[in-house]
Amino acid sequence: MGQKERIPVVAIFDVGKTNKKLFLFDEHYQIVFEKSARFLETVDEDGDPCENIESLRLSVFDSLHEIFRKTEFEVKAINFTSYGASFVLIKEDGQPLTPLYNYLKAYPQELKDELHNQYGGLEKFSLDTASPDLGSLNSGLQLFRVKKERPQVFKDIHCALHLPQYLSFLLSGKLYSDKTSIGCHTALWDYHKQDYYQWVKDNGIDEKLAPVVEADEVFSANFPGSTFVIGSGLHDSSSALIPYLLNFHEPFVLISTGTWCISLNPFNHSPLTKSELEQDCLFYLSYAGDPVKASRLFAGHEHDVQSKRIADHFAVTTAKFRNMDIDWNLIEALQKKETSDELDAFSKLDLNQFKDYKEAYHSFMLHLVKAQVRSTNLIMDQGKISRVFVDGGFSKNSIYMNLLAKEYPQVEVYAASMAQATAVGAALAIHEHWNTLPVPNDLIELRFFRA
Repeated sequence: MGQKERIPVVAIFDVGKTNKKLFLFDEHYQIVFEKSARFLETVDEDGDPCENIESLRLSVFDSLHEIFRKTEFEVKAINFTSYGASFVLIKEDGQPLTPLYNYLKAYPQELKDELHNQYGGLEKFSLDTASPDLGSLNSGLQLFRVKKERPQVFKDIHCALHLPQYLSFLLSGKLYSDKTSIGCHTALWDYHKQDYYQWVKDNGIDEKLAPVVEADEVFSANFPGSTFVIGSGLHDSSSALIPYLLNFHEPFVLISTGTWCISLNPFNHSPLTKSELEQDCLFYLSYAGDPVKASRLFAGHEHDVQSKRIADHFAVTTAKFRNMDIDWNLIEALQKKETSDELDAFSKLDLNQFKDYKEAYHSFMLHLVKAQVRSTNLIMDQGKISRVFVDGGFSKNSIYMNLLAKEYPQVEVYAASMAQATAVGAALAIHEHWNTLPVPNDLIELRFFRA
């Protein structure tokens, strides 16, 4: 019996807040193996919940052992993508020095004020760093806090790595930063100067940060005799954009829908205005290091809450809304009433005014899409965009998609479906290092919705 050809694959760790996933993709970007895990959170020294970094570390190694035992695959490369705004502070020996602080951890107001006031006030600080005032979600401020509250610990930090780069370091032993993690609402990056912001240097924080490396750079693994290469890791929002940037060259906006619905415009580089900032706009950096203007709406969360409220009121299950088709007569009747574009407007309506759950849900979706359009328009750059892609949960919602298309008669609106865009993006970033085939141009399945 001859040896069966082993399938060349890339392994991608996709680390979300809730689910930690591992995928193997073959050269056609088909998933040939996947595995998912959840860990119990632990607590930091203040008793606040945080990621269990030790469980995560062990799970990376356990999963690797598992896939190396599968003789049908040949792992050519490994890359990582994970949520942003999370620093792992490591000692000289590579061990974590502190817990991985949760980006939802409350941030002391007086520390924020001290920093902002030193650099021209909150508004200037936020505009320069393209970061709305988000407390611990501005991950640079987490380092500022350690410096102020625990100077000895700060002194002992050998290197502060964002989570994707920490995971990469576990396998390569190399300390690097990447632009997609630095550029996401961290307050570290000066978007005017394309360099770390002055406060980072004045506080010696830049000395704790690793050198910046390009997104397509790979390193050899830290294990003797290994032949695979390691990518430097990516921030998840920027990673999910990569398949679209590689497949579509005409200007587009991507609305990535989940708990948060994030509108991303890689073609709008005009500086943030005060009013955009106040409405939760920010910049991300793309994997190529270009600014991507983005706006955020807590719409998936609102959908969960209101669907449940409607279902409870009319004594049905939320499953009733899942594949509901749009009823244009109902929409027409409902549109005669005033519809607000505030996301919470529907939550204030009395459900007794609707004759059944179908009417109530249509009314809710009208409100939701109005709020979505307002949020997306902040970054739209009208007249320059020819397509809007929607991916994630709402792309499967016929009412959402039809109403959105009606709101944008001048552009083509598509529901884009792509299994695991975030993980695929991390694989595409290092494509040439593991894949002998060209990048496929049919990665994303599109459904067109007429206005």
